Amino acid sequence: MEVDLPEAVARHAAQVLRLPPGAAVTLFNGRGGEYPAVLSLTGKARARARLGEWRDVERESPLRVTLAQAAQTADKMDFSLQKAVELGVRIFQPLASRRSVMRLSGERQQKRESHWQAVALAACEQCGRNRPPEIFPIKPLEDWLIQEGRTLPGWKLLFTPEAETGLSAWARTKNAVQEVTLLIGAEGGLDAQEIAAARASGFLPLCLGPRILRTETAGVAALAVLQNLWGDLGTGDNAP
Repeated sequence: MEVDLPEAVARHAAQVLRLPPGAAVTLFNGRGGEYPAVLSLTGKARARARLGEWRDVERESPLRVTLAQAAQTADKMDFSLQKAVELGVRIFQPLASRRSVMRLSGERQQKRESHWQAVALAACEQCGRNRPPEIFPIKPLEDWLIQEGRTLPGWKLLFTPEAETGLSAWARTKNAVQEVTLLIGAEGGLDAQEIAAARASGFLPLCLGPRILRTETAGVAALAVLQNLWGDLGTGDNAP
């Protein structure tokens, strides 16, 4: 069976990767599993591939993590999302906080949300995930806390340098965890009212060590720690 690849994928294969006909590729449809395939045609904006047999391959972590990230400048937001996808995040919830530099509305917001979807798909292609994470529309932080904060499943963790307990120290007191929501502030962090609102919604304040991490570093660091503790980092199951 042969299929036409989406235009953006075809253009990337032909113009960026410069794959010729006959090149082996792996294709996925976002619903789990993947297909080994061979390119039968490549052009400037068109490519076709001959599919092999579907393979039941899963690369999702057993730890379900939601990253609630206050909006940062465009390049930092892209970095946070890209690395979060590589580290297995299941849900990415962008938030508009009081200190967010990026302000979005209307058509500009729609374009930025479409851009985040593309960033997530590209990260999946790079790291081999075949189930893209959910990218939710951006919401005001305090509205999100009121509407969803109290009903979020699993542990809810808020990261702030003022917290007295560190992530690793807290985690050592817990058994295996299956679901976690991480709340990360923007460049200037969350302000006192936002922290109070988060705590009222059940978020536990933790810190990430003695140094103050940048907003684009904090989420990645927390994800790496949690995936190592309760996820699939370091298991070696998919090591080459």
